[in-house]
Amino acid sequence: MSKRLAFLRRRTTPQIDPAAVLNALTAAVLVLDDEFVIQHVNSSTEALFESSSAHLCGMSLHDLLPPDCPLFTLIEQARLEASCVSEYGVSLDSPRTGLRTMNIQVSPLGEVPDCMVVSLHEQSIALKIGAQLNARNSARSVTAMAAILAHEVKNPLSGIRGAAQLLEQGCSVEDRTLTQLICEESDRIVALVNRMEVFSDKRPIERSAVNIHRVLEHVRRVAQAGCARNVRFVEHYDPSLPQVLGNRDQLIQVFLNLVKNAAEAMPDDGGEIVLTTAFQHGVRLAVPGSDIRMHLPLVVSVQDNGQGIPADLRPHLFDPFVTTKATGTGLGLALVAKIIGDHGGVIEFDSQPRRTIFRVMLPMVQNEDGL
Repeated sequence: MSKRLAFLRRRTTPQIDPAAVLNALTAAVLVLDDEFVIQHVNSSTEALFESSSAHLCGMSLHDLLPPDCPLFTLIEQARLEASCVSEYGVSLDSPRTGLRTMNIQVSPLGEVPDCMVVSLHEQSIALKIGAQLNARNSARSVTAMAAILAHEVKNPLSGIRGAAQLLEQGCSVEDRTLTQLICEESDRIVALVNRMEVFSDKRPIERSAVNIHRVLEHVRRVAQAGCARNVRFVEHYDPSLPQVLGNRDQLIQVFLNLVKNAAEAMPDDGGEIVLTTAFQHGVRLAVPGSDIRMHLPLVVSVQDNGQGIPADLRPHLFDPFVTTKATGTGLGLALVAKIIGDHGGVIEFDSQPRRTIFRVMLPMVQNEDGL
């Protein structure tokens, strides 16, 4: 017993860095002085405003947010009452953040009442997880539909096409136009079903360490040679980013689809696509059917300055057969959602005129063996 007491006396309390505590929070935290100048930020604030702490500290909040932002009213109220003020569902809209719905808390900083601590917690974090689950459910519905179509549609179509070819041998030249139309339409439906059959592939994907910047470079070269020939590309890459645990070919398919959609949404001139990679802390997603929570620190963004996504399509954007293109099938983003879901990742988007961003969050390789 005396030995245990001696051991306990020798134990020392670990030194905890307050900055590390703040950086562990998912909420964006800012410290402002009496003139709204930023004195301190955490890593979530850097991610929210897409800027480093060195750049943000010393900057006025007025330079980041429009003058009519409700946050300024809450800060003044907290300063006047010398107490904590909270408000939920506040719209935060600026060129840096886009349109976001936030829960805001403003508190005086202890013995320095003129300094205020602002906490911004994005309300869409819960909605993001729900949207991801909806995207996965949409992919599952396409999987079931593909299996049914493959069995119930392709077999009868082959009989219809064969019958049309037999009729073509004994009909007039004028009637052959109709039999050829039957064959062409049958082939078109079969091609559509073949595209959908990829959703019914339930085999686990083969994953390895993938350099996401090489994937994006390949996608950019392919796009510039085709669909994005007249589009300007801007690249903001984090060179220290670890490798992605994924399937290279499928990731190329995902980002080529996103870049192609962005290019097709461009104005006739002045089109620009911004490719960004970044590392973020604290984002984990529960794996359905298990207690595992997958860490998703790698963020790849595809941003365009097109017209934006129509508001009525946004809730169903990853559903099958949802498209704004006259000749589109509406399966591209459903396939993207499936592939990202198979990787254990998350895809989300923000859209407004001249600024649409698709963000893909992916797992990283944990060690040199890629496991």
